[in-house]
Formats: sequence, C-alpha cells, structure tokens
Amino acid sequence: MKRFLKYSLIVILVLGISLFIAVKIILGGVEFGGKLEGASLEKAMQSQQYNGDHFVNDPEAIPGNIWVSLQEMRGDEIRKSPEVFPILQPEISDTVGSGLKATWFGHAAVYVEMDGKRIMTDPMLSDLAFPVKMVAPERFNPPPMRAHELPPIDFVTISHDHFDHLDMNSVIELAKDGTIFFVGLGIKAHLQRWEIPDEQIREMDWNESVEIDGFTVHCLPARHYSGRTGMNNSTLWTSWLIESPDHTIYHSGDSGYAPHFKEIGEKFGPIDISFIKVGDYGDDLGWRDIHMHTEFSIEAARDLNSSLLFPIHWGTFALSYHDWFEPINLTVDYASAAGINYVTPKLGETITYGDEINNEYWWKELEAYSTRSDQ
Repeated sequence: MKRFLKYSLIVILVLGISLFIAVKIILGGVEFGGKLEGASLEKAMQSQQYNGDHFVNDPEAIPGNIWVSLQEMRGDEIRKSPEVFPILQPEISDTVGSGLKATWFGHAAVYVEMDGKRIMTDPMLSDLAFPVKMVAPERFNPPPMRAHELPPIDFVTISHDHFDHLDMNSVIELAKDGTIFFVGLGIKAHLQRWEIPDEQIREMDWNESVEIDGFTVHCLPARHYSGRTGMNNSTLWTSWLIESPDHTIYHSGDSGYAPHFKEIGEKFGPIDISFIKVGDYGDDLGWRDIHMHTEFSIEAARDLNSSLLFPIHWGTFALSYHDWFEPINLTVDYASAAGINYVTPKLGETITYGDEINNEYWWKELEAYSTRSDQ
C-alpha cells in the first residue's frame, strides 16, 4: 500500500510538472504577443490609466460573482444559430472616393470606405479566437472575406488585445500592404513580436489624437479589461473615433456603460455612424460593468449623438449565456422605442450612409427554427 501511494504521488507530481511546463510553453507562444517594456512602458508610466503595474478603470471595475456566472452557464439558452447566417459579397470599390460605406464582417470587425480611405476595425477574420483549439471559441459564421482577399487597408483600429478582437494572422496579412495600426498602450509589443514594422504602428493613450492625410484618429476611453495570458490588464482597452473633413465614425470596442459615451458625444457629435457592441453580456454585476447589456448600448448611441447605430459584437462567437438572437432583437426594440436610427445588415452587406434605410429582419426565420428545434 505504501509503495502504491508512493508511486501515485510520483505520477501526480510528474503530471503536475508536465502540465506546468506545457502551460508555460503555450503561454510563451508567439500568438500571445509581447510584454510592455522599453519606450512603451515609459509612455504607460505617464498615463493616468496606469498605476505602475497595470491599467485600471476609473472607478475600479466591480468584482465578478462566480456563483451568478455558474448559474448562467447552466441555462438552456440557444447560443448558436442552427444554420450559417446569409452572407453577401461586400461592395468593395476599386477606387475609394468621397462618401461613407460600412460592411459588417462579423463580431467587432467592420470594413469602412470613407472619403478616400479604407478602414477596418478589430479585424478578427480567423476561425478560432484562441491558439489552443481544444478550448478556443470557434466562429459559427465565417467572415464574408478573409484577410488575404481584402484590398490594401489604410487604417486599422484595435480596441484591445483579447483574441476575439486582436487576431495575429489577420494583422500579419494586412500589414503586408503597409496598413497603419492604431493601438492602445501596450499592444505595440504584440505587433512587434509579430514583426510588424514600427513605422506602421501608432501606440496611443486615451484622449490622444493623430492626424494623417487629412484624417484625425482619436484614441478614446472604454470600460473593459485586457490581457492575452490572463486577466492582468497589461494593455490599455480603448474606443476609437475617426474624422475626415466630411464624416465621423466611432467604434465602441468592448465596454461597460459609463460617462465616456456622453463626453465623446458632447465633444465630437453628431457622429455619422457608431459601431456599438450590443451582445455578449451576462447578469453578473461584474460582467455588466465591462460588457453592457443591449439597453445600455442604445443609451450609448443616444449619448454619442449618433446619426446611425450599426450594431456589432453578436452572432459570431458563443462567448456568453444569452440566446444568439437576443441582442439583435433587443437592439430593434430599444432603438425603435428611443427613436434612434439603426441598421440590421447581413454579413457582407454594405450600408451607404445617407441612403434610405430599409432594414430586413433576416434572422427571424433562423430564430424560429432555433425555437422549434429546441422544443
């Protein structure tokens, strides 16, 4: 018996050491990016959002409640569409002229043609939102185009470094054409590890702006968290506003509802199109604090003084515990009640700002099928 216990302890010890080594190897992989250091760390030390060790929300984020989360995990919600969404071929111009067009690529990725520039937000165009397939969230609706199929993109904004927003493979592919990446503090280290040239990276703090080719790119606040190797807040989460001489667009990134939306609206509004996160939320107060429910997404659109709400961050990954169709249904209900103009584009459908809005509620048939299949 003693011999058995001895060997059992040895086996457990070996397995534990092996698991520790495996985790260290995985976390050291290139997809996990780099560390905040050097000039980037010096810049972070000057930021009001950095406390000398990590980035913080103001006020501090509300702690999560694991018991509420566990109860949500046991729910019977339909978290995945029964079929792939309808996908259209995006309208991509050979030459980008004046005007403003936007195409949803799924999740928080939007392709924009705006007054001569091609812009993309959070271009997560891969299938897996984590390097380890066994535990990776997998998209159930493919993007209308992959990164290598896109024309050269002028500007890319990255809201934060979570894998469903910052995709190494897409970034590397887009960088081949000289794309300029606008990122929050600390994220430059990831791109540097992926061998993106420094001259293609603009690393920015909240309320910092960069002018380029007649456009102004503003790095603005959000209320979220960050980290590629854990929830260590090692990089800065952001929202972005881009101004041309004729148009303005805003991307919320991931965020809880907070006063920054109203402050941005008062300073920059009216905003032509606001791309606002409407999905992937939970009932736990800690979750709500950094992932607003859809009703607050509509309040954010009102605060921003948005001429047009373009809902994003739903129907691509099962990252939370609500029905897949709930966010878009609530968007329609709340926006209609609030008198806010909104669009409900299919994947790959191009919306031209200023054109008449003719929304289709195309997901309803899939929703009905989901409900019937679940009964």
